[in-house]
Amino acid sequence: MSVNIYDEANKLESALRQSDEYQTVKSQLEAVNNNEESKKVFAEFREIQMTLQEKQMSGQEITEEDIAKANELAGKIEQDENISKLMQAEQRMGQVIEDLNRIILKPLQDLYGQEENQ
Repeated sequence: MSVNIYDEANKLESALRQSDEYQTVKSQLEAVNNNEESKKVFAEFREIQMTLQEKQMSGQEITEEDIAKANELAGKIEQDENISKLMQAEQRMGQVIEDLNRIILKPLQDLYGQEENQ
């Protein structure tokens, strides 16, 4: 019996959207977006994150100014309860995704693990 793997993936996607972890991220993001100061700090944080990632990926040097700005924003984020809660929720969601990824990759790991043991 053949299984349509994409149908199963769509079911998993739907289950993720219904999970407590996803719902918590969603509500915490709404809390950030409904608070002007939190929204502003979070937007700045995402912007500096993207800038640093782009520089890193393209091999550009990350300057002392970049680091200072990131550290300043990190301090603001720690003091912002809305953003702190969002980041904690994102970490929990990230852990769920890591766990699912391990489960999804298990058949290949088992397959290649069998070859190594023969």
